[in-house]
Amino acid sequence: MLPSAEKVDGMIFAVAACPEIPMPEQWMPWLIQSASSQLVDSDVDILADTLMNGLRAHLDFMRQGRIALPPHCIETIVTTDTGKEEMIKPSTALSQWLNGLLIVHKNVEPVWQNAWQLAEQKQANIDRLNHEEAEEKAANNEGEAPEVQLSRCLKLFTTLANIDLAYQQRQPQHAEQLSKNLPILVKQLPALLKDYTTLAGDLAGALPNQFEMFTKKEKE
Repeated sequence: MLPSAEKVDGMIFAVAACPEIPMPEQWMPWLIQSASSQLVDSDVDILADTLMNGLRAHLDFMRQGRIALPPHCIETIVTTDTGKEEMIKPSTALSQWLNGLLIVHKNVEPVWQNAWQLAEQKQANIDRLNHEEAEEKAANNEGEAPEVQLSRCLKLFTTLANIDLAYQQRQPQHAEQLSKNLPILVKQLPALLKDYTTLAGDLAGALPNQFEMFTKKEKE
């Protein structure tokens, strides 16, 4: 069976947000390989078109500086976990969406790391040329370090993707505090998804331009 619609959408979001978007033949099997033996060629073609349309939609939203998180995902539900206390949890749809995001992020982590290394090299070269400006930025501690931004984003995504595990890993008083803060965390999610995509865009700027690479190969 295919993953849920929300999980698939979260996976496509993470593909679109990757600093260097993988080719379809690389990322599509992550979504459909579990059902490939049950699908005929025509089904696969239709599914591939649907997935590509989803990717284009997410990319279009990102170009506009927007996040295409399904509205029904930004909800919380109250469940009785132990019979004694009510614990607030994200909607199942949101958990599925974030699980999809995290699955793809893990698969494309080498791409993020490569972009990170290139970005650091590029910034080091710029700092050498603009030594005084770099010193001023360091002295003023301008901006949040990119690795801190990414860590903060992934921490929230992971917490909301598996809230039961997050509660289990905390002391009772801390779990209760997390439950109380959960509606605020869910409301903060769109902003952190925006940070995630912005960070990916910044890192993408350090990657070699594909057109330039093609031109160089042609000249050789």
